[in-house]
This record gives sequence, C-alpha cells and structure tokens, in this order.
Amino acid sequence: MGGLIDATRVTGAAWPDVVAGADLAVLPVGAFEWHGPHLPLGADLLLADGFAREWAEAPGAPGGVLYPSVAYTAVPGQTRPWPGTIGVRPEVALSYLSDVLEGIVAAGFRRVLVVNGHDANMSIVRAAMEWVSGRRRCSLLLANWFQLITPEETTELFGPLTSRGHGGAYETSGVLGFAPDAVDLAAARDLPPRPKLPTPSPYVLIESRPTPWEGWSGHVSLVRDDSGPRVRELAARRLRELVDAWLAAPLPDAPTSDPLPEPRTTGEADG
Repeated sequence: MGGLIDATRVTGAAWPDVVAGADLAVLPVGAFEWHGPHLPLGADLLLADGFAREWAEAPGAPGGVLYPSVAYTAVPGQTRPWPGTIGVRPEVALSYLSDVLEGIVAAGFRRVLVVNGHDANMSIVRAAMEWVSGRRRCSLLLANWFQLITPEETTELFGPLTSRGHGGAYETSGVLGFAPDAVDLAAARDLPPRPKLPTPSPYVLIESRPTPWEGWSGHVSLVRDDSGPRVRELAARRLRELVDAWLAAPLPDAPTSDPLPEPRTTGEADG
C-alpha cells in the first residue's frame, strides 16, 4: 500500500486489513485561531492537514492511514481574546490528545506521525506522546511544519527582515501554498514584530501582549507570488526525508512491565 488512506472512509469490515497493510498512522493537529485580518481562522489546520497529505504524494511513499485533524486545542493568551478564536484549556487538550494517540496505537499502529501546525501544541503533544509511549509499544514522531525550513532558509526566501512568527510572511506563504483563495494580503499592513532578546541562549518568553501586536505580527509585504509554492515544496520535501529516516530506524521495545519499587516511608531504616 502506498499513499494515505482516509480513515473516515474505511468500512468496519475493511479496517483490519487496512491497519495491517499500513506503515504508519498520520494525525494532523492544528487550532482554530485568529491569525490577523489577512489569514483564515483555520490557518493552522490548513497547514497541518496540507503537509500531512503532501509528503505522501511522492512516488514510492510509504502507505499510511490519515486520521481526522484535531481542530480545537490550547491557544496562547495572546490570541485567545481575538475574534473567532476557540481555545481549549491546556489540561483538557492534554487529556484529549493522550486519549486520541492511545486510541490510534491501540488500533494496531506502532508508528504515528503527528503533523503539527500550531506552535502552542508542541509541549502538549509531546507530553501526550510521553504518556502513551510509557503504556504501549510505539514510535511517535512529532513534526512541526514551521520547523522544517530553517531560519537561515527563510532569510534566503524573504530577506533579512523577520519573516517567521504568528501570521508573518512565512506562515502566510505556507497557507498560500495550499489555499490561496483563503488569503487576503491586502487586508493587512506590515506590523513589525517585537525584536528578540539580544542573547544567543535559547529561551521561552511568554508575555500577555508583546506590543506591537494585534493578535498577529509580521512583514506581510515580504510575500511574493512564488512564496507559497516554494514553502510548500521545500517543507514537504523535508518532511518526506524525516519520515523516511524514521521508518528506516528500528521500532522500540515494549515499555517495561516490571513494577516500580514501593517508595520507602519516612524514617524507614536501612538494612
């Protein structure tokens, strides 16, 4: 079997054979969130679902089963108040994704590829993966589409001004690559993002409203006619390379079934 089979169209009678013949399951994860006046509320979903399908279009691609996209997840406080956004509490999103992933593995899939289109999903999806992998034998791969192209490459594509970020030129180009009719470039002016901290150290900075900010920020004027196809092609190629390397690696052993030692009570003597 090659390419992706839509799980929603498989009959119950055919399901066991489809699972047995698949190399992996694929789960797109996005969000329903404001991305500025120029992008659709479903931008993250369009990107997650688009790249989840795109990598498997290449000749000789492995066979997989494509599950329905997860549409509603946790969203940052920075975008939650903006029109149309639907956010799920982080603890609810974590529980939900844990159950979804365990259900996919329980169906018989040892390998599950999660294609993510929403930055805030990164920690939640990973936490769910860690929980499931401790309960069942599986290999779970998280691919964030926005990390498939490096910052150096986006600089080559868009120039020295910041192109990455929520609703910026990079993300806008990604959506243009899959759904150009859903983008209105004329609706947004450039909104230069707040500069990063002047340090080479990695960090995570969460702020209530990082002015300038209108639920998005970026240099939309950097988008060119060929930006969408170029981002789509390059990111999809990188995802195929990643999946190929993953499938070539051996599967893990099953999680240990040995019970953990009972914790000692306070004051318990040694010996």
